[in-house]
Amino acid sequence: MALFVLLDTETTGAGENDRIIQLGYMVLDGKKVDVYNDMCSSDVPIAYGAMEVHGITPDMIEGRPPCSETDAFKKLCEINTPDNVLIIHNAPFDLGMLSKENFTSKMRLIDTLRCAKHLFEDEEAHRLQYFRYRLGLYKIEQKEADALGIEVKAHDAIGDVLVLKLFLSELRKRLEERFGAVNPIDKLVELTQTPVFNTRPLKFGKYKGKTLTEIAQNDKGYLSWMLGNMESLDEDMRYSIGRVLESV
Repeated sequence: MALFVLLDTETTGAGENDRIIQLGYMVLDGKKVDVYNDMCSSDVPIAYGAMEVHGITPDMIEGRPPCSETDAFKKLCEINTPDNVLIIHNAPFDLGMLSKENFTSKMRLIDTLRCAKHLFEDEEAHRLQYFRYRLGLYKIEQKEADALGIEVKAHDAIGDVLVLKLFLSELRKRLEERFGAVNPIDKLVELTQTPVFNTRPLKFGKYKGKTLTEIAQNDKGYLSWMLGNMESLDEDMRYSIGRVLESV
C-alpha cells in the first residue's frame, strides 16, 4: 500500500542561499498517521522577514543538527520510493529547499496549490491559509490536532501540514463534483502536471489590472520582456504568457 507524505518546511528565507530550519510532515498509512517534526540549524542567518512569518528565532535552533542529520530527514529518505505519494502546497519551493540537502523526490507528486488553481479557479487567492478560513477548516482543526498531538500554529511547518491534510479532503470532494468517479490520487497527480492558464488581471507591473490577452493585443514586447527578465514568474505564469504570445 502506498504511503502518503504531507510535507511542509520553514526556512531562513526564500532566496537562493536560504536553508530549511524546520521539516514537518505526516505519513498516512491507511488509518495510521505518523508525525515527524524537527527543527534544524543552519549556517545561513534567519531573515527578519522570515521570522515575522514563522516565528522561529536563532535561539530556537541553536544546537540543533542540520536538516540532513535530523530523524525527520532520514525517515523521508527511507520512504522516498516511486510507490509513495508526496503532497505539498506550492511544491517547487519546498522541493527546491530539499534539493539543497541533496534530496530528490522519487515519489509521485501532488501540488495542492496547482490543484487548487484548477479546482477552485474562481477564488481570489489559493494560499493554504486562505483556504483554512474560506472553507472553515479552522473550525475542525483543533479536534484533528488533539488526536495527533499537534500544536496548531499558522506558518508553522507541522501546523500547516495539519491544515494541508484537511484541505486535501476538500480537494477530493471538489474533484468528485467536477470529474465524477475517477481515481482521486491519479487525477490530482495529473492536475499537478498540468499548467494553469492565467485569465486574471495582473496584480503587478505597469499593466496592473489588465489580463495577459489584453496586454498582448497592445504590447507583446512587454510580455516577452517579462519572460526574459522576471525570474520570480512561476511556471503557470510562464506557460500563460507563452500561450498568449503564440495566439496573437
